[in-house]
Amino acid sequence: MFCALFALGAACLSPAASAAQTAFTLSSTAFANGGLIPKVHECTSGGGNDPAKKNESPPLAWSGAPAAAKSYAIVMRDLDNANLIHWVIYDIPASTASLPQNVQHVYRPPVPAGSRQVYYRGSASLYGYQGPCSPSTVNTYEFVVHALDRASLTGLNSGSSTQAAARAITAASIGSARLTGES
Repeated sequence: MFCALFALGAACLSPAASAAQTAFTLSSTAFANGGLIPKVHECTSGGGNDPAKKNESPPLAWSGAPAAAKSYAIVMRDLDNANLIHWVIYDIPASTASLPQNVQHVYRPPVPAGSRQVYYRGSASLYGYQGPCSPSTVNTYEFVVHALDRASLTGLNSGSSTQAAARAITAASIGSARLTGES
């Protein structure tokens, strides 16, 4: 009877359908959203000789992704430096819901198996993660995990630019979650 009152277009929800869906979230055990990114994740190519700086990617974990996700990708940007892309990792298997600290700096890292990383053509010139490198300012860095509608971004390869990879990821994205940190 109650559903009949909403016959003009509103859906009648069953108890199961009315339960709140889990939000797609991204987190790290290394820092809280909006918090300070530890020095171990800062770049080693910005000069100076701080032994605490290791250029290790932070551990990341996500949950609540769209059920239709066939793979994941992560893009890290410096929001205070013209959205400079610091890291792109893609073709992360749909069965994966986290990345360990210090993903190897290679095109095809062994963990997570099957994933690929874009070559960073900046001060470090390496595959994978390039940590924050702002010696005199505090910048905000954004990590975005994208749930993708395909298992592999076959149009990308070891020579693809960070911008081309980010465009391909955005085009295939069916949902995303964000985490920011300052350094």
